[in-house]
Amino acid sequence: MELVDRLTPSMRRVARMFVSSDAVADECVQDAWLGVLQGIDRFEGRSTLRTWIFRILVNIAKTRGQREARSVPFATLAGDDLDQPTWDPGAFDAAGHWTSLPFDWRGLPEERVSGRETLAVIGRAIESLPPMQAEVIRMRDVLGWSSEDVRNALDLTDTNQRVLLHRARAKVRSAVEEHLRSVTQ
Repeated sequence: MELVDRLTPSMRRVARMFVSSDAVADECVQDAWLGVLQGIDRFEGRSTLRTWIFRILVNIAKTRGQREARSVPFATLAGDDLDQPTWDPGAFDAAGHWTSLPFDWRGLPEERVSGRETLAVIGRAIESLPPMQAEVIRMRDVLGWSSEDVRNALDLTDTNQRVLLHRARAKVRSAVEEHLRSVTQ
């Protein structure tokens, strides 16, 4: 039950990337847990248990999404900003060096940086990301998953996972910098 309680919220978010509604995502999660129970004797340990569970979920959710005839191209889940630079090109000189340094929050009191308000800004920034970016940053930075586990669970290439994580972190960092600038003025 502890494993179900811990993994179900993440599983629901991942399933939601492939299906049309929260209710269908919940059904996918339930079907995945049934699949885990029915197939646990076939788990060979070639990946972590968590990765194996998420692969079952992704397979179920993909099949269900196709059956619903609401097939969303996987690339669209990454966001529509793939041709756009992560940072404003004006932030760099002709040689590609920063023209100004990012906001330096080292002098701020620790409670200001790690306070509830800043954590809420981070949470809102993650929620506003495209689904795949949001899930990759959640798995890597919030839940502490390894790069390999994220790639295996979401069926991503190494390069795609790095790009999604980089873009997500850049957007969250921008939101945090904007917030911290506003509280210091």
